[in-house]
Amino acid sequence: MKTIWAVIGDFYHEAGPARTSLEQVLKPILANGQTELRYKEVSDLAAGQLEQKPDLVILFAENRLEPQSDPEATWMTEDIGRQIETYVSGGGAWLAWHSGLASYPEDGAYVNMLRGYFLSHPEAHSDVTYTPVGGSALGELDNAFRFKDEHYFVSCSEQESEVFLRSSSRDGESAAGWLHSYGQGRVACVTPAHLPKGLLNEGFVRLMQRVIAWSLELELVDA
Repeated sequence: MKTIWAVIGDFYHEAGPARTSLEQVLKPILANGQTELRYKEVSDLAAGQLEQKPDLVILFAENRLEPQSDPEATWMTEDIGRQIETYVSGGGAWLAWHSGLASYPEDGAYVNMLRGYFLSHPEAHSDVTYTPVGGSALGELDNAFRFKDEHYFVSCSEQESEVFLRSSSRDGESAAGWLHSYGQGRVACVTPAHLPKGLLNEGFVRLMQRVIAWSLELELVDA
């Protein structure tokens, strides 16, 4: 039995829409009865529960706990970052999804493991086109997809990772998805999506299915 832990939701990102998206993504993966999904909180990661060695952790939550009332309050200490890095390098898999890339220390073990991090997004949402990159470890990918989104601009060490998705809008272009091996484990990062409609976009859902199948080293049977 493979186990997926999902930490979903933060101050600016309501958990409900992202959970609905994730459950849609996971339908064909959970259907075999050999994989299970468990929802966790950042407090569970902070409590050292990664020693239980789930097969994949999906993080859709930023580092700041109360960004308006207490912008300095964060949950990821240096020690927690090192624990995450140890978990992945020892054979775990990590998917940093949207806000899972945001406000983490740029010089910390966590961002070093991701090989990328959130820089900024325009104040206004805009139509963003996401274009899969051919020839990646994800195999043959669908065509580009487009929806209104919070366009994430990121720093990504492209020489140390494999970019499989790029984004473009009226505000510019950015890497939007990348993956790499890390020690004995695997790391993937995905920047979309913020709004409920984008989270359920068919092209996005199918791409996420491939990312999670790669993370778990599963052969994906298209639904």
